[in-house]
Amino acid sequence: MSTPDAVTSDRADRSTVRSLLRLWPYVRPVRTRLFGAAFVAILASCTGLVFPLVLKWMVDGPVADHDSAGIWLGALYLLLLGIAEAVLFGLRRWLVARPLSAVEADMRADLYRHLQRLPVAFHDRWASGQLLSRGTTDLMLVRQFLAFPLTFLLVNSVTILIGVIIMLAQQWTLGLVLLAPAVPLMAVCWLFERHYSLVARRAQDQVGDLTTVVEESVLGIRIIKGFGRHRSQAHAFRELSRTLRGTELAKARLLAAILTVIVTLPELAIGAALVLGTIQVADGRLSAGTLVAFLSTALALRWPVESIGFLLAMSQEAATATERYFEVMDEKPESTGTSPVAAGKGEGGLRFHGVQFRYPDAPADTPPVLEHIDLHIRPGESMALVGATGTGKTTLTALVPRLHEVTAGRITLDGEDITAMPREELRARVAVAFEEPTLFSATVGENVLMGAPDTAGEADLDRALAVAQADFAHALPQGTATQVGEQGLSLSGGQRQRLALARAVVGRPGFLVLDDPLSALDVHTEAAVEAALRRVLAETTALIVAHRPSTVLLADRVALLSCGRITAVGTHHELLRSNAEYAHLMSGDEEDDR
Repeated sequence: MSTPDAVTSDRADRSTVRSLLRLWPYVRPVRTRLFGAAFVAILASCTGLVFPLVLKWMVDGPVADHDSAGIWLGALYLLLLGIAEAVLFGLRRWLVARPLSAVEADMRADLYRHLQRLPVAFHDRWASGQLLSRGTTDLMLVRQFLAFPLTFLLVNSVTILIGVIIMLAQQWTLGLVLLAPAVPLMAVCWLFERHYSLVARRAQDQVGDLTTVVEESVLGIRIIKGFGRHRSQAHAFRELSRTLRGTELAKARLLAAILTVIVTLPELAIGAALVLGTIQVADGRLSAGTLVAFLSTALALRWPVESIGFLLAMSQEAATATERYFEVMDEKPESTGTSPVAAGKGEGGLRFHGVQFRYPDAPADTPPVLEHIDLHIRPGESMALVGATGTGKTTLTALVPRLHEVTAGRITLDGEDITAMPREELRARVAVAFEEPTLFSATVGENVLMGAPDTAGEADLDRALAVAQADFAHALPQGTATQVGEQGLSLSGGQRQRLALARAVVGRPGFLVLDDPLSALDVHTEAAVEAALRRVLAETTALIVAHRPSTVLLADRVALLSCGRITAVGTHHELLRSNAEYAHLMSGDEEDDR
């Protein structure tokens, strides 16, 4: 699997064109308008090449003959050509604005949908700032490329070709003088492309790193202030900013170098052609009007030639942005269908059959986090999962809703292998509440009802809040319609945990997985929640990660997890009498692992 830092080294071996061609599925629906815009831009550019021909006619005709009426007619032609050119360029802009905004929006929507379908292991590896930069900065670069460089690389190429043909037709010797810099310019552009692509990729990755630091600093502002670490965080930010600034300056130096070459060589060629043409006019071998038309055409080609540097730079940035976008889109999502292996029927409830788990990015020679897990939670039974820090309790609970995939063995719900059912069905049957509750920038009601079917209403919301002892929600300024803010940080830790518990029970799930759901509650609130939770547990099959004896007593039986294995199963009192490790764990508060 690719990671954000694993692709820079082989960037030079990739084709810019091949990268940009991956945009075609998004561009195809708007191709008619884009091709129309390119055609209009070519017409506008070619209109500009007619100006020198009109000037030639005026100099050799009305000006030489002192025909004032002809001069005014020529001026009218030039005015009409100027208006036509302006209208055509305006039309091109109008043609591309709306469809390219739609392309960017479609790509961003696809990226967001894909991120929701990617496994938890992917999100564990990737920094959120890197993903944010791909959905914002990178897509902006792609849109800008489609709007300007893509069109004008074609337009300028056609313009240069037609302009060269016109100049050669007017005076082929002067045309060859202007073509002399062509070969060195192509060599310089090739070198520029190779070097600039690497620097552009590095800059875009550094923007992602900087975005990550900013996001973490905002979300962790309480920690930063609480420990007085604002200076160290500011120092880290300045260092990343300085690094990014250095990379941007390297880009500027490369661009300045190619622009110097691109501007200087054609200017020298134009100067040489001017001297040679003036001599030919003086010798009578060339008319003054032809020289004026030739030089006007050469000057009209200055912008198409000099813009090559900018267009190549923008194309390279768009190519690297496209690569970064598809690095995420190429990641394999969670399957939406079922496993091809037929599900075997057996005992009901929740059962682990010889389950083994190793993290996908862990070295092959490391021992698995979980090994030979055999555990049966009977229908309607509650099982407490107890173990020391680092034994894999949270990892085990994450296997049930398939947030991680088992490495070996299988897990069944009512005898059906969870890999043999669609994920949506599985997650509709299994509700989860984690020790670290996550709330979204939405109302209290919307956060809780995320765990319920779309048909759930106020009665279901009130019931879930009552079970979780979260009636405080009704006392908020707008009641359950109160916005809780980003990450729910406007609420206390205990309030957030109770809302997360309410979200888990609101849908009346058949299976309930709770990862130490009461750790942030005070003693009195915990007792009230436990009393209400007992009624919920009586109607479901539950696996509960627990540390406190009070939480363990909610369960019918207890499983002890030690060194990645289930080493004992029994009631709380049986294990207290027969298992020294369990008795030691229950003698104090242990914290959960990840």
